[in-house]
Amino acid sequence: MGVVLKTWLVAVKSASLRDMNMPAQTAQGLSRNLMALIWLLLSALIVVLDLWTKSLATESLSLYRPVEVTSWLNMTLAHNYGAAFSFLSDAGGWQRWLFTGLASIVTVILIVWLLRLPAAEKRTAAALCMIIGGAVGNLVDRMAHGYVVDFIDVYYQNWHWPAFNVADSAITGGVILLLLDSLLQSIAAKRSEKG
Repeated sequence: MGVVLKTWLVAVKSASLRDMNMPAQTAQGLSRNLMALIWLLLSALIVVLDLWTKSLATESLSLYRPVEVTSWLNMTLAHNYGAAFSFLSDAGGWQRWLFTGLASIVTVILIVWLLRLPAAEKRTAAALCMIIGGAVGNLVDRMAHGYVVDFIDVYYQNWHWPAFNVADSAITGGVILLLLDSLLQSIAAKRSEKG
């Protein structure tokens, strides 16, 4: 957790110091930094919610023993040593460090993107906030345990979607929102060209 916090602080501090040293700091730049910090706080809230729900699942569920919630939803504690859908989960341990490194790099890139994003681009910021929060939540798990705790098991009859968690949901929602935002911006650009 300390490494993740240090990564966030370095990214925020370097971007803030760079903007403060600009000779003609504008109100727009200050607004952008303030909004980025608010979005990063929302990312932190996603991390806290994710880690809290993973802790509850770990304390109250037995590994790989489903607890039925509805006819299509179980709570099933699972340990994912791989990436999405357990990709490389049986690779022998090296994948832990690969995924830790990749998640760290992607998180820093997304934080820098968020810090440079104009304050008016709220959909993009919300999407980045969700992806950052989800990535950090799973990164903390991977660093602390060597695996990611999953517990949400959605199914239909005998077909089960791979187990997931709050962080996975945030990442998925963020990616969908980014795609939607891109589509809406493309439509708006085409309309303004015809205009």
